[in-house]
Amino acid sequence: MYTVTKRLEIAAAHRLSLNYESQCENLHGHNWIIYVTCRREELNENGMVVDFKEISNIVKGKLDHAYLNDVIPGNPTAENIAKWICDSIPFCVKVSVQESEGNVATYEV
Repeated sequence: MYTVTKRLEIAAAHRLSLNYESQCENLHGHNWIIYVTCRREELNENGMVVDFKEISNIVKGKLDHAYLNDVIPGNPTAENIAKWICDSIPFCVKVSVQESEGNVATYEV
């Protein structure tokens, strides 16, 4: 079994819709740190699980300097962002999204 992990940093804004009062309901941004892990039994014809550039193109291309409410279906929480990324990348099995120091959400297949 082969596993690769890509670390990315993006800047993006969002606004959460919550059933309680919170400052997170206001438009705000984060410098997000994202770890994407992909796993595959056999390497592709290039000897890779998935090209690191493909992971970067998907994450940065869709999320960097974006208003996440326009990209992520539903409420763009760190948890939902992690799932969206995992669903968007081939062979992805785990995504961790850090929105601020000490706050990390992970989605795992």
